Amino acid sequence: MKTIVFASNNTHKLEEIRAILGNKYEVKNLKDIGCEVDIPETGTTFRENALQKATYVKEHYGYDCFADDSGLQVEALNGEPGVYSARYAIKNGVTFQGSKDEANMDVLLCKMANETNRKACFRTSIALIYQGETHFFDGTVEGHIIQEKRGTGGFGYDPLFIPDGYTQTFAELGNEVKNGISHRARAVAKLAEFLTSPTPLS
Repeated sequence: MKTIVFASNNTHKLEEIRAILGNKYEVKNLKDIGCEVDIPETGTTFRENALQKATYVKEHYGYDCFADDSGLQVEALNGEPGVYSARYAIKNGVTFQGSKDEANMDVLLCKMANETNRKACFRTSIALIYQGETHFFDGTVEGHIIQEKRGTGGFGYDPLFIPDGYTQTFAELGNEVKNGISHRARAVAKLAEFLTSPTPLS
């Protein structure tokens, strides 16, 4: 089994990716390789941030590596939260105690209070550094933002997002369904197809 590093310590993301990649690769996270650095994310796009993290691991630890950057883009908010999805409350000057996810959702609901256009999408970009070459894999799922949180599964903005074609939020659908249709699932499926092909670099 080949080893590849996922440049993250997010246990939710790691579980999703390991489930999608199956037993073809041993997927290690940052903790597994002894990386305790909070790798900066200073890019203006998901791809830039993903490549920044993958490059850091490759340069400092030598492993073939992939990293993702994901976020929610709301049409009525001109694409916000975007690359600031994980720190939306902080970016808006909101101080909070407790769950960062809850604070981020509360800020979003406040901004969307008077909006009738609820269209949104989740987007993931994966940057892979593999055998000296860089590759990108993107995934998107369209949907809309509801007016109150529903469901206890998932993470991030999952309790607020209903994907097109469904009546339940990501937080209500359960991991098995979500892992089949999510933005990350779609990007990781492309990554997995590449990594498991007979000649990945042909």
